[in-house]
Amino acid sequence: MTPGSVDGAVLVLGLGNSLLGDDGAGLALLEELAAAPDPGVEYLDGGTQGLALLGRIAGRRALLIVDAVKTGAPPGTVHALRGAAAMQWLRGGATTAHESNAGELIAAAALLGVAPADIAIVGVEPERLEIGIGLTDDVRRALPEAVAQARNMIAEMAGDAVAP
Repeated sequence: MTPGSVDGAVLVLGLGNSLLGDDGAGLALLEELAAAPDPGVEYLDGGTQGLALLGRIAGRRALLIVDAVKTGAPPGTVHALRGAAAMQWLRGGATTAHESNAGELIAAAALLGVAPADIAIVGVEPERLEIGIGLTDDVRRALPEAVAQARNMIAEMAGDAVAP
């Protein structure tokens, strides 16, 4: 795929760094989701690329970000946000341990007029965001619920993308 081309109306973008403990939650979610892909949906490991992903989200109808989502809730809490709630969280300077965050990516896309119309986030509250490989037990136990929430979100977004 070339920058700006669209392989799927819906992009599921996994963000995170698997070398920083629970910051790898988004990548673990992406792996589970991509194991049983939905038609018309592209799955992309964005790692910690930040603004370098701008060309990959441009022109999409819908974007689902899967990531570690730090809000101060108990570790392992699953967060699912769409529309205004997702945008509010992104505008709030939401971050995990990566160098650049999803909020900056969406803000840049909006500034350029290429932001997806439908944006959602599904993530798990991290416990440990420090050097170390592997997810904590609370985050690992939350993955099935997060995958279910993400699959529901994908189904809604894909349905919206084909609606007249």
